[in-house]
Amino acid sequence: MNTGPNAPVRVPGEGAGEMSYVYAVGRQGPALDGLATRLPGVDGRPLRPVEGGGLCALVSPVPADTFGAQGLTAQMEDLERLEAVARAHHAVVDAAFAETSVLPMRLATVYLDDARVADMLVRQRSDFQELLGRLEGHVELGVKVYADPRTAAAPPRPAAPPTGAGAGRAYLRRRQEQQRDSQDVYRAASDVAARAARLAETVAASRAVHRPQQGQLASRPGVNVANEACLVPREHLERLRRELSALADDVSGVSIEVTGPWAPYSFATAVVAEGADGGAPR
Repeated sequence: MNTGPNAPVRVPGEGAGEMSYVYAVGRQGPALDGLATRLPGVDGRPLRPVEGGGLCALVSPVPADTFGAQGLTAQMEDLERLEAVARAHHAVVDAAFAETSVLPMRLATVYLDDARVADMLVRQRSDFQELLGRLEGHVELGVKVYADPRTAAAPPRPAAPPTGAGAGRAYLRRRQEQQRDSQDVYRAASDVAARAARLAETVAASRAVHRPQQGQLASRPGVNVANEACLVPREHLERLRRELSALADDVSGVSIEVTGPWAPYSFATAVVAEGADGGAPR
């Protein structure tokens, strides 16, 4: 929770009423003001603009008992609740980004009240204005490369497997061949990932490398061997998407997923969270 240097000493949630949940920061003007009148925030609560230093933050009220320190921790551990908060958060950010350049705040960034939000905008005005200028006219693309040896084209096998004493040796030989095939797929995936990075660098203003996603987080079968984001000028968006998507067309056992365009989460939220008084839970 963001309290600022002069926050009253009390535990959020103990008779604290409501807090201010911040979704995104942009330049002050009619675009964000208008959006705040027609879009709901978390739990359907109404948005409102909070202004300071020529900037505007999109904010909604949230209960202090559930978004204070202890309540927020509990919410982040409840996957169903976390998903609901994340959906509402990203819906606001995406709608704002469709109207104008904005800096997405980290999920569940809360302040004691609107006055603290306005103070944050004034204190971080220079950093925010600089970052907004740098991100103007750019979008984020996600690039993920997957290796799945199970989908690789299998080499021809003998029509009739050997029997007797030769069966054990044949089994070991097949296992070794399968291991080599798997290693070949992972090497091919690494090569596709390297080519994707080089291709992105030809037009992207910046790249961000994320931890590969596994388990339920992975959106495709196989192993996610590369997970990156690139900040792309809008005029190069469709060409880069098309060229990236084609990199694995003829590579057996390897697939590439290109997502977006998104608001520049990977290139804004870290800076914004550091600028705020502690930011949201990480």
